[in-house]
Amino acid sequence: MAEYRERESQLGRAVVWARTMPARSGPVTVFPDGCMDLIWTEGALMVAGPDNRAFSAAAARAREYVGIRFAPGTAPTLLGIPAVELLNQRVDLAEIAPSRTARELVDRIDNAPDRVAALEAVALRFAADSGPADPALTAVVDSLAAGATIARTAAQTGMSARMLHRRSLFAFGYGPKMLARILRFQRALAALRTGIPAAQIAAVTGYADQAHLSREVRDLAGCSVRTLQKP
Repeated sequence: MAEYRERESQLGRAVVWARTMPARSGPVTVFPDGCMDLIWTEGALMVAGPDNRAFSAAAARAREYVGIRFAPGTAPTLLGIPAVELLNQRVDLAEIAPSRTARELVDRIDNAPDRVAALEAVALRFAADSGPADPALTAVVDSLAAGATIARTAAQTGMSARMLHRRSLFAFGYGPKMLARILRFQRALAALRTGIPAAQIAAVTGYADQAHLSREVRDLAGCSVRTLQKP
């Protein structure tokens, strides 16, 4: 059986996690959440870019994964690359950072007694080198996550619609409309997993009706609402 655990990171608005996949395990589906991850697994360090559709990862043999999930909009500044360049991609860190640096970081985590702590230390180092997250982008995420319109979000953050779109591509990998859809989907997903009826969820999470919720789940998660509901 696969094992998964996570905790809040010392890096603000981030989560560190670990997953062990047994041999011949089935695929793991990752749903869009607006986040990017830095992931170590057996001698490799990769960056998981933002997704605008479900991503399926299969493990053909037993593997250990350790990751840090950055809050939406924070990883591009830490890693020095626009999120849009990594949309729906998983790339080796050596494609982004100097290969020698990437190799040294991999070796450090490979040989660490606590790989979660070692990866977290790497992320904290990136954060120290890059400086604090842009509070305007944090405000964009918080506004859209609360269900605000794009126009209101732009006004609250002092951006024009064009500037908001441009900065969203860099920070999130897509425009604010897609980010809003993904954050709304995540609110609905959390409710679905508690067993709340789909019609009620649609009404309280910003969907026009249950059919709208079903279409969005099919588009973003690649499955039906029933598949996501708690048995």
